[in-house]
Amino acid sequence: MTTTDPAVLPLIEVPREADAPAPRPPEPIESNAPRRPRLDLFLISFLILFFELAAIRWFGSTVVFLTFFTNIVLLATFLGMSVGLLTASRRRNFVRWVIPLSLLSMALAMGTFWAYHHYADHLSVNVGGQDAAPKLIYFGTEYRPTDPSRFVVPLWAVAGVFFSLIAVMFVGLGQQMGRAFDAIPNRVWAYTIDVLGSLSGIALFGVMSYFRLSPHLWFILVTLLLLYFVRSKWNAPQVLGAIGMMFLIAMSSYGVGHRGQVFWSPYYKVAYTNHTGGIDTNNISHQEMVKIWDNGARYAMPHLLNRDAGNAPFDDVLVIGAGSGNDVAAALLNGARRVDAVEIDPTINWIGRSYHPDKPYDDPRVTVHLDDGRSFVRKTDQKYDLAVYALVDSLVLHSGYSSLRLENFLFTEEAMRDVKARLKPGGVFAMYNYFRFGWVAGRLNEMVKKVYGVEPVVVSLPYQPTIDPQTNQRDVITFLLVGTDSEKLNNIKRKFETHKNFWINFKPSDNLPINAFNELKPSDSQWWQQVSPAKVNSAGISLLPTDDWPQLYLSGRTIPWAPNGQGMAVVGGLSIVILLAFTWPVWFGKGRRIGARPSGQMFFLGAGFMLLETKGVVHMALLFGSTWIVNSVVFFAILVMILIANLYTLAARPRKLWPYYLLLVIALAVNILVPMNWFLSLPGAWKTIASCAVVFVPVFFAGVIFATAFRDSRHPDVDFGSNVAGIILGGLSEQLSMVLGFNHLLLVAAGFYVLSAVLRRRPPREVEEARDQNGDEAVKEAPEPPPAITEPAASAEPAIATA
Repeated sequence: MTTTDPAVLPLIEVPREADAPAPRPPEPIESNAPRRPRLDLFLISFLILFFELAAIRWFGSTVVFLTFFTNIVLLATFLGMSVGLLTASRRRNFVRWVIPLSLLSMALAMGTFWAYHHYADHLSVNVGGQDAAPKLIYFGTEYRPTDPSRFVVPLWAVAGVFFSLIAVMFVGLGQQMGRAFDAIPNRVWAYTIDVLGSLSGIALFGVMSYFRLSPHLWFILVTLLLLYFVRSKWNAPQVLGAIGMMFLIAMSSYGVGHRGQVFWSPYYKVAYTNHTGGIDTNNISHQEMVKIWDNGARYAMPHLLNRDAGNAPFDDVLVIGAGSGNDVAAALLNGARRVDAVEIDPTINWIGRSYHPDKPYDDPRVTVHLDDGRSFVRKTDQKYDLAVYALVDSLVLHSGYSSLRLENFLFTEEAMRDVKARLKPGGVFAMYNYFRFGWVAGRLNEMVKKVYGVEPVVVSLPYQPTIDPQTNQRDVITFLLVGTDSEKLNNIKRKFETHKNFWINFKPSDNLPINAFNELKPSDSQWWQQVSPAKVNSAGISLLPTDDWPQLYLSGRTIPWAPNGQGMAVVGGLSIVILLAFTWPVWFGKGRRIGARPSGQMFFLGAGFMLLETKGVVHMALLFGSTWIVNSVVFFAILVMILIANLYTLAARPRKLWPYYLLLVIALAVNILVPMNWFLSLPGAWKTIASCAVVFVPVFFAGVIFATAFRDSRHPDVDFGSNVAGIILGGLSEQLSMVLGFNHLLLVAAGFYVLSAVLRRRPPREVEEARDQNGDEAVKEAPEPPPAITEPAASAEPAIATA
């Protein structure tokens, strides 16, 4: 029955015109579409990249032990950006949340910092049982016990809270990016603007790092840009939130809660306490400047052993990890004629120059090299009588893209061979540290035996006759001295054979008038410590670190459940929860968005590309050093390569993607088959050319594939959001390098790219026909799918127009 049926029509009462209510004037509608989409896209891309770098540095330096897990912050920013892109069509403006959430996150970070130090006797953070038998050692995390008498917080809980807050904080920024993408018809040009904004963000943050500017200057710029994006929605919470952010950042920048001065290097927040000479990095005790003859036994011991064995002083000395200058001072006071001091952190070196009581850096015999130790050893032509690894433990990751620390590439077989090549005939290599557990000392012992072909001299303070793999060495400093055909070292060995013991005083000046090789202690004073060779039990130690698997502090080829496995599970679970919480109305609600679904191709392109970036950063760090400058240049170069891929796509307008997928897989195969250390044997220019080729050629092919797929996108916000979501999977997959090594990690990347090819969606026929006739610009004239319905009409905020 229809309403045209005569039997029904009389039953319908048609209101008279006079009875109808007067129409209401239309309410003004504020469009969420950006008024200046190109400018807004550039600025939001700049802001996201800059804010991401600032957040990685600041949260890692403030929240307890996040310094070892900065990839948590990195992945949180990617998740927030992805969710924001996927919700670009929603009426709700999540950009309003960014400033209040930033204030909340920073306040909680400062509160966590305060609570951890204020309740030092009652509160501990469990980082994988560092005081027991960890699978992976994190220096500086083992000082507090995790016994039942304390309130113990697992690191995964701390990481989970801040992962969620930072992710939600970035949702509004991703939403603004998605809306800007939607408003620009030419997708490749839009992506090019995005890359240019990111390049600018990296460049400016690099400049600020070079001048060692503090976070309050970083966040002034961040806050101004955030206020720009909420300009039409300013209210008291936004303004007060911005003021509160700056107040908290200023507090952290200038060291509220510290007893001394706070400086910001390109790597750390560095706190120096003048009356103790102590230096903390990212709130972890790192080193202490001492007057060598008063309190520097550990720094003077290699030199005193050498002297009392009847040897001449070490003339040419190399100190890797020179820090604030203790080892440099010990070498000078014991007769060195020339010292090369290599230190990666310029701020710690500056503190040593300014405040060390022995003033070693003022001595004309000293040359300072602000460089990565491995890089310097390969570049120098100088030969040394003594090379020292001086308490080398960086306490920081070399980037947010991998689990490696700055010093990892110093402790590999290849690195030991590099140092051996820099020794004079008869030269000695010494390394020492509080290695935490016996299996680390055992692994180093086996490594130098393999490289040098002789047994090293191993001694420790306090004395221990045997070093077993599971012995806790937290409070024991262990020295390894080795050299091939070294007369100096052989004399030390003979002295131990004939006199059994060496004695060193806590106050090394008391050693000066005596020869301390003697079976009996020089006096009854408790200040004398016994030094005798220790037997290193290397049972079960067969896996040695290499440049492909540079994992000195990881007990085996495994991903430790605590905290790494737990962290992966928490990040993965929270990512799903946050994604569904924000996108449920888009995909599954009453006003679900018709015709737009996450792209599997884009998702796996993002996952593969994250692993490409990780391999590129690690590869270049090995070849050119793990400095922040190298990392910044690599990230910048990767974005430049993406820009070149975009321009190629605009010019060549590729139609078929399978040739680029094939070339990408071939380039990945070359990366896998050619070991990273092979490039070290190439002469300077060729090393650079070959390294750039194997790292950046796959990036180019991956960039062409992405740009071509993105060019055909009908929903750029959704497709770009899918791509960024895939980066989270890639970031979690980086942990597989602990099992596979970095070369074979690219097998996982290749698998992701194959999946992206399989899941590729061909563009609609009308898009291809429009492009065939008139080029890329004609795509905007092709028939659009039905308009998206985003949320119920009851919402007070209007929907934006989709592309």
